[in-house]
Amino acid sequence: MAYSAHPSPTASDIEFNLPVQLYPTLDLTKEYVDFALFQMVSLDLMLKHHFVPVRERDGYLWVAMADPLDVLTQDLLRRLLKHPLKFAAAPQNQIQEVLKKSESGQKVLDEAGEALNILVVSDEDLDEEVLDLDRLTDKDEAPIIRLVDTTVFNALQRRASDIHLETAGNGFHIKYRIDGSLYPAADPIDRRFASPIISRIKVMSELDIAEKRKPQDGRFKLKVRGRAIDFRVSIMPTIHGEDAVIRILDKENLSEEFRQLNLDILGFQQSELLRIRRFAHEPYGMFLVTGPTGSGKTTTLYAILSEIRSPEDKLITIEDPVEYQLEGVTQIPVNEKKGLTFALGLRSILRHDPDKILVGEIRDSETAQIAIQSALTGHLVFTTVHANNTLDVLGRFQHMGVEVYNFVSALNCVLAQRLVRVLCPKCKKSVRVRETELIENGVNPDWAYNVTFYDTVGCVDCNGTGYRGRQAIVEFMGMNDELRELITNRASVRDIKITARKNGMQSLRESALEKVRMGITTFKEINKVTFREG
Repeated sequence: MAYSAHPSPTASDIEFNLPVQLYPTLDLTKEYVDFALFQMVSLDLMLKHHFVPVRERDGYLWVAMADPLDVLTQDLLRRLLKHPLKFAAAPQNQIQEVLKKSESGQKVLDEAGEALNILVVSDEDLDEEVLDLDRLTDKDEAPIIRLVDTTVFNALQRRASDIHLETAGNGFHIKYRIDGSLYPAADPIDRRFASPIISRIKVMSELDIAEKRKPQDGRFKLKVRGRAIDFRVSIMPTIHGEDAVIRILDKENLSEEFRQLNLDILGFQQSELLRIRRFAHEPYGMFLVTGPTGSGKTTTLYAILSEIRSPEDKLITIEDPVEYQLEGVTQIPVNEKKGLTFALGLRSILRHDPDKILVGEIRDSETAQIAIQSALTGHLVFTTVHANNTLDVLGRFQHMGVEVYNFVSALNCVLAQRLVRVLCPKCKKSVRVRETELIENGVNPDWAYNVTFYDTVGCVDCNGTGYRGRQAIVEFMGMNDELRELITNRASVRDIKITARKNGMQSLRESALEKVRMGITTFKEINKVTFREG
């Protein structure tokens, strides 16, 4: 650990015994904190005496205290922990921030899980089938409801996009998806409590708690700190019971950045930004974004809409679901149960005299045909489709039975997109990369000349993951007459790709490598979402 002191001790001072009045000082905004150690002490004690365990090193457990001269608290900790301790000073506000960020929800979540495990131990004959809705509203109401509520609250604190609740052979697991990766939220809970926890979520989502053999989809809304947040729920039966995934849709936007949503904050390179903005301001045609689920397609389109919206134009969207609310834009949610599909909604939208239209996703031939006709008849259409890259889009539309000539006539551009995690700026460290590693990643060693590479560390700000936030990498193909002619004449993918690259298209891998060169992310991260070339 990097220590300073007040007054500053030398390295040898810390190595040997310091006087009682002299303690090293820790900056908890930069120091790595091992949150697993928080299980050793009660939250109440940490809040009352203003201390946090930081990490173990050389057989000692380091504890940061607002008042390191509080010998009574030190003696109490020695008795409780029965472990060699060393103490350091840290500002009280930093200690409170650590507890607020990482523990206010996490500790309650763990304690709620412990309560369920204690119930199992105290009632060994408990049968899973007995834990129905009546059981929830009686003895187990407090721990079950507390667990679900704190799971949701903690997910919001940790910037999670999804909550995964999984029933496995060894217990019931709760995980958070943060910046695209899954992390365990707490220790596994006894699987006997999987059924009442899932039932609680079903009740919140107004689903059938008696139905356990079919998938179910629902949603609920909570008000958290004065903010209305929507949650989309999917229940799926598995061999061990039922699993649930809760998608968090914070329409009022947790992030201050996204209150002024625009393309600048998404991480596009300047050269790509210029081309995207140019095509976003065309008078008509189709602007197509492609990529897998969770690759930021909708966010990119919302950023474009927020930039181009004008009181002079009518903008209408049809989405499933409406994820952000944009002022000055008419937004329509798909409701397939009531018969409002993308195709039907798009037909109705055209009767409302729109200038620009956003279709959340093209899933079928009918929606594709209407979207293309809209683009050919003077509307600017923004939409998404699932495909791996810009050229795979062509085959996807052909598979839907779309006439190639009409499609390329309507198409202005295709933007293929992925998201990569961004290294935490507070704790990332520079590292040396061997020549063999560069070759393994498909790059010429000369490419790395004068490049500083970084790797993860982990701190309070990034919850120990080493990453905080994500940025987009893109492959952008703007259409022109030469490309349209090649596609209409069914030229090979290779010839189309060569022409597109000649016209300025950069591959997803090249875009990703540029993020590594800029010190924004790592080879390990880009290898998750792009193929190595060469």
